[in-house]
Formats: sequence, structure tokens, C-alpha cells
Amino acid sequence: MKMENLQTIQRAFAILDCFTLEHQELGVRETARLIHTPSSTTGRLLAALKNAGVLNQNPITKTYSLGGKVLSWAGVYSSGLDVRHLALPHMVQLHHSTQETISLYVLEGDVRVCVERLESTQSVRIVARIGRRLPLYAGSAGKVFLAFLNPQRCKEILDNTAWEPLTHKTITNREKLEAELVKIKAQGYGISHGEWLPEASGIAAPIFDQNGEVTAAVAISGPTQRFSDEKISQYIPEVTNVASLISHEMGYRNY
Repeated sequence: MKMENLQTIQRAFAILDCFTLEHQELGVRETARLIHTPSSTTGRLLAALKNAGVLNQNPITKTYSLGGKVLSWAGVYSSGLDVRHLALPHMVQLHHSTQETISLYVLEGDVRVCVERLESTQSVRIVARIGRRLPLYAGSAGKVFLAFLNPQRCKEILDNTAWEPLTHKTITNREKLEAELVKIKAQGYGISHGEWLPEASGIAAPIFDQNGEVTAAVAISGPTQRFSDEKISQYIPEVTNVASLISHEMGYRNY
């Protein structure tokens, strides 16, 4: 592939990454600023993506937004996640019993991605947006992945970790994190308080596939003020039991 073609593809992906819940519509100049590319080049790429059905353009404001083709891709991606389909009924039960946000994460490279979530019905809640990519060193689900991954794979990820403090409670000391991972693996679940989102707590447990490899993590999350020691003690057996049931349906046998 020619270098200029590769660069065009990379810029197209960079444009798509600019669209978020906070920035659902973008103009040419704003997009150009975000991807550090001249407005003329950015405008041509946006137009090409619109012609391909990947983007829509507002006829009045001339701003762009994600098109329907993205949704079709998301459907294909989701349909290939067996763990999502197997986990959902158990997540519904967990959601009913806890009334907190229930999330399902899978591993993609060196990050975790939320592929399913059931939001809390309470007025104050934590929203784990589907599709959000989060680092592994912060949060209960991320730490669960690290704890149960192959040790060599875990080391590779930690070696490449930037250790950026997402909040003042984020663990940025490798030795401290590694000590906690040993504890998580021994007890079978992970807990976090304000590590990637201030005033948010979570409890997560690993889901294993038929080969005994951690393939996903299910988590209960909510405002820290509701996650008292009593509530955490109540949630631990619930989330670990749900993770165990899903793992069993994935073909995992812990004989």
C-alpha cells in the first residue's frame, strides 16, 4: 500500500474518533483542528466519508455526524460477541437485585471495552457508555483482567502503560498495583473506589472461556456513597456468582 493511501486511511479513522457523546456534530474547521490536518484536506475526507454513508451532513449547519453505516458495523460486532448474549440474562438478574449499573467488558488489545450495560434506575447513577475504551490499570474490571491474564501478557501491558492519573485515587505505582493484582487473583474479584471516575465505586469478577482464559468481566458500579462496606459484602457473592454462571455457559470447567 502506498504511503499516501495509508495516511488517508489513518486520517479517516482519526476523524471518526473525533465523534463522541460530547461532540456528536462537527464542522470542517473543528475536525481539522482535532486531527491536526489542513481544512482543505479534512473537508475532502469528510465529504468522502459522507458519500460512503459513514457520515451524515446537516443541510443547514453543514456539520457532520455519524451515519447509519456505523450502526450496522456495531451490529455485526455485537452479534459476534457470544459472551454478550450469554451474559445479558444474568446481568438483568443482577441489575434487578442491586438496582445499580451493571456492565460487561471485553479485552481489546491493551484496553477494556464496555460492550453491554444496564443503567441503574436510581436518580444518581454511574453510566458506563457502551463502546467506551478504558485503561486496565484503573477500575475494578480493568484490574480483574490484569490479575487473571497470562502473566507474560500482563507484564507486556504494564510495561506499555503510561500510568496517567485519571483521578487522585488512580494507582500509578506499578509495585502497588501488582500487589493488588495478587490479592484480586486470590479472592476472585476486584474492587475500586474513584480510580477512573471520581466518587464512583465498582466491584468486578472475571468471566472465563472454555480454555480457561479470562475473556470478559462483569461489574457492578455506582456512586461511592452507596457502596458501603455492608453493600460491598452483599454485592461480592452476587457478582462472582453471575460471573461463574456465565463462565460455565462459555464452556469453562474449573475441575
